[in-house]
Amino acid sequence: MEIILLGPQGSGKGTQAARLARQRGLVHLATGEILRAARRAGTELGNLAASYLDAGQLVPDAVMIDLVRQEIRSAPGGVCLDGFPRTLAQAQALDETLAELGRPLDLAVALELPEAMLLERISGRRVCTGCGAVYHIVYAPSRVPCVCDACGGRLEQRSDDQPEAVAQRLRLYREKTAPLLDYYARDRRLREVDARGDVEEVYRRIDALLPVSS
Repeated sequence: MEIILLGPQGSGKGTQAARLARQRGLVHLATGEILRAARRAGTELGNLAASYLDAGQLVPDAVMIDLVRQEIRSAPGGVCLDGFPRTLAQAQALDETLAELGRPLDLAVALELPEAMLLERISGRRVCTGCGAVYHIVYAPSRVPCVCDACGGRLEQRSDDQPEAVAQRLRLYREKTAPLLDYYARDRRLREVDARGDVEEVYRRIDALLPVSS
């Protein structure tokens, strides 16, 4: 099964993609986290991506396409994509890759949330500097403030979660990623899901759209 979760920053697609992957036996391909891990490792790709991420800009298509193509080929059981595609060029490259593998896309799920709620979610997000675990000061706080439950690392607000970077990323999403809704709607691969409510409620809405597991 090949699934895409679309949505702006703060819509919850990372949380939902991880759960879908666990429940459906898929590989969760979170491209943003892959790039951040590469930056922490000091790789050439990571350093290149860092300059775009820190400025609140999208990583160039050529970098993302090559990375994701390699990851999909190494996951024959199917993937749940989170953070890719973000442009029409990426979407077309993804379709080409899946066609080559004989694994057409099953569904693109778009998570819909008002912008005011997006800003609230993003401003409260905190990330562990040690293991990368994600928390929220209101919706998913750590047991001890500013300390990761999993590894004891320090929790910080990412530079791209600062208000100026967030505004830039939402603008870029509207300009470059939102047209993907039309792309996937043309051949009825798109489903829109209300992302308001708790994690369990939103997950049930998504799961109801997918084929029954064998």
